[in-house]
Amino acid sequence: MSRFDNLDAWLVWQMQLHPKAIALGLERVGAVWARLGPASLPFLLVTVGGTNGKGSCVAMAEAICRAAGYRTGAYSSPHLLRYNERVRLDGEDVSEALLCESFERVDRARGETALTYFEFGTLAALEIFVRSAPDVVILEVGLGGRLDAANLWDADVSVVTSIGLDHTAWLGDSLDQIAYEKAGIFRPGHPAVIGQRNAPARLRAEAQLRGSVPMQLGREIDWTLGDGGGWIWSTPSGERLALPEPAMRGPFQYDNASAAIAALRALHERLPISINAIRAGLQRARLPGRFQVFPGTLTWILDVAHNGEAAQALAVNLRTFACRGRLRAVIAVLEDKSPESIVRPLLPFVADWYLAQSSDPRAMPVEVLSKRLEGVLPAPAAVLSVLDAALDAAEAASEPGDALLVVGSFTTVGAALRRLDPGPGERG
Repeated sequence: MSRFDNLDAWLVWQMQLHPKAIALGLERVGAVWARLGPASLPFLLVTVGGTNGKGSCVAMAEAICRAAGYRTGAYSSPHLLRYNERVRLDGEDVSEALLCESFERVDRARGETALTYFEFGTLAALEIFVRSAPDVVILEVGLGGRLDAANLWDADVSVVTSIGLDHTAWLGDSLDQIAYEKAGIFRPGHPAVIGQRNAPARLRAEAQLRGSVPMQLGREIDWTLGDGGGWIWSTPSGERLALPEPAMRGPFQYDNASAAIAALRALHERLPISINAIRAGLQRARLPGRFQVFPGTLTWILDVAHNGEAAQALAVNLRTFACRGRLRAVIAVLEDKSPESIVRPLLPFVADWYLAQSSDPRAMPVEVLSKRLEGVLPAPAAVLSVLDAALDAAEAASEPGDALLVVGSFTTVGAALRRLDPGPGERG
């Protein structure tokens, strides 16, 4: 007899199962997996961590593998519209029925062990993948790396896309400390891909201490723009791949694409992938909420940037974005974020700010957000306690040719996405 018969009920219950929303550590998931799944996985595993760029790297690796004809599994978080987005088989979100069946098996296996919402979902995702047995699974780390539930399983290749200041309450307040936590996903004798040229030195040092094989952007792998368009992925040994621009916008996506390609090239003997599949995958990969533009009389720009580094990358994209009128911005963030670091890089582009509070239980109260930004914003902002009201007000103030930027968190962008593209199968 199943505990619940629908996905929403399962998710509400999971949020209350553990006394803390975030409780890092592998003891609970390890104990449950020992009763739930096999000791060795029936597929190749790529684990992707990092401060920014994880989701893009996962999406590109998944699209490349699919273009090569392989069956894929992908796990990422958080979601924008539907929980099902977190678990994909062959590029498609899994069904509610499949999730509920797996939740029931996790529930039976856990006994009296209290799991967090993320731990429960991670165990369910891997259980689904084991039963489906795809050729390769790309697994996104939730928070940090060393103590994240996704780090329970030994990856064939591990990727850290970038290191920045985020989640400092859990990972430490220095790049050095954060690098140590992120490096926890590296494994002895296996490739450790680092997708950042100027990554803290400790990240590479930790890879070497763990006996991993570093493959870092700017050292073992690199990229340059092509003379006649496109770009070149290369290695010091002379390997060169002439590739088209990634479908996802922004110069930083070349870094993410380089990391994804390096991870898959490291698996070449067991997972051969042609250059044509790499090209096709890069052009097919899409990820909602990453500088996602909805053109029209009023152009909407959605970006889940929720820390300073992501906001700087967003600013680079805005610099090349042609807006005929005024650009307004709606921002709502989570309580553990630094809204100042998000707003500052965007100030040269945004004419009017609308501050709000999302529906996320961990949302920063709009009064706190307003106080934090008092000395940062050059002019008073509109302050609305409800996110939908802020979106309404910004849209109503806009004229033809204007643009509206929605930024700050997955929940914030999700609220805008529901207005613009509500169909679960229509996003791209």
